[in-house]
Amino acid sequence: MLNRRHVLKAAVVGGAAALFPWEGLSGSGSAAAAGDLAQTVPFAHALPVPRTLAPLTRGATTDVYEMRMREADVEIVKGLTSRVRTFDGTFPGPTIKACHGRAVEVRQYNDLTVNAAVHLHGGEVHSEHDGLPMDVIAPGGNRTYHYPNKQRAASLWYHDHAHHLEAENVYKGLHGLYLISDAEERRLPLPRGAFDVPLVIRDARVESDGTLRYTRPSDCPHMLVNGKERPYFKVAARKYRLRLYNACANRYIRLRLADGTPFTQIASDGGLLERPVQRDELLMLGGERVEVVVDFSRYAVGQSVVLENTGALPTERPEVLRFDIDRRSTDNSQVPARLSTLPPVPTGTVERDFELRTFPEMTINGVSYDPDRVDVATTVGSSEIWTIRNVEAPVAAPPDFHLYHSFHTHLTYFRVLERNGGPAGVQDAGLKDTVCLGPGETVKIAMTWGPYTGQYLYHCHQLGHSSGGQMGRIDVNPA
Repeated sequence: MLNRRHVLKAAVVGGAAALFPWEGLSGSGSAAAAGDLAQTVPFAHALPVPRTLAPLTRGATTDVYEMRMREADVEIVKGLTSRVRTFDGTFPGPTIKACHGRAVEVRQYNDLTVNAAVHLHGGEVHSEHDGLPMDVIAPGGNRTYHYPNKQRAASLWYHDHAHHLEAENVYKGLHGLYLISDAEERRLPLPRGAFDVPLVIRDARVESDGTLRYTRPSDCPHMLVNGKERPYFKVAARKYRLRLYNACANRYIRLRLADGTPFTQIASDGGLLERPVQRDELLMLGGERVEVVVDFSRYAVGQSVVLENTGALPTERPEVLRFDIDRRSTDNSQVPARLSTLPPVPTGTVERDFELRTFPEMTINGVSYDPDRVDVATTVGSSEIWTIRNVEAPVAAPPDFHLYHSFHTHLTYFRVLERNGGPAGVQDAGLKDTVCLGPGETVKIAMTWGPYTGQYLYHCHQLGHSSGGQMGRIDVNPA
């Protein structure tokens, strides 16, 4: 029988693939059995910006959209065609731009051959519209999701959440952006329009015949931004607002500008921070969003600067995206010293503890997900403090992405109170719905449950982990 030492040794020496069978679903096989890796030249593609979806109808209070989940052929690596799973035929899916106080309805049609369940990550929605793992749309079916948009401005995203399938479905393309704006955000003189750009970052393995192979993250050396492998982006010598997403199924990334220029962070998962903060590097796990402002006026026209991933494996290239400064531009934008007022940090009256384990099974508090079992019962308005531990001990190089966890709560945002017994730092600033836990780390978070009742989830957003059952059910009952 495998004990902890043997399992960890297998993960470090041989990689995690043999321990995580869902990483080779649908007959994809292991990386070793796959074809040759596609050879790439960085910066062969221009960066695309995901298209904005137009509503079918606009009512007095609600915008109505329609999407079809279907397979499509796209160019990820220059000169190769890859078959992917998409929302509405694009990779990533189209962007929905919503406004606070104005509802959105999306009718999703499933033209795929697999089940799907669409979750609005970061959305405060009724339970029946949350995209729970068992609330699937079967092939040939459809479902309408209703999003009230009564929350503050934030960079959300939608993605598949079908049980045992979400990691593969998201990896193969079932994800897109959902941006909520509000009056507070619109009043600020931040960069906007063409100078407000989402960057959806994720890894991939594309083979020499174009196949997008679903496999372990250590065999996924291609880094994509907005669906293209290591593109370039022509920018003006002025300030840009960059909305950074980690859409990797199973990998953390550490982002920095190669010349050491700092980012000005203005927002986190749940929207604007109270004040901007300067950061030299951004550690992001699956599902996390960070919004930054970068002032390219410090560069001369004709210069370039590279966004790199210092968390890349030694066998991988660190480049993610190259910014090419190709013109001058008038710039009336600025980053105010004060951005927003956040709600008070909840004072918890209930305390709970959670342990996340990777080996030998994906568990929270020793159990895997059972949709019929209530793991936590709470009430609307209940303020709670949760202590979350990643009990996996750090191991020697090469790094194993599976030893990291990205703890995510549906329905509500939280505040990070402590990290490893000390105060939370800039990494944990603002309203969060995901929090990073490295091997052996402990965080303490505080949240108030609501505003809706029903069944919701908490889980690891390393999607290989949640696909394997590292999820819990929380029922929010009436007060």
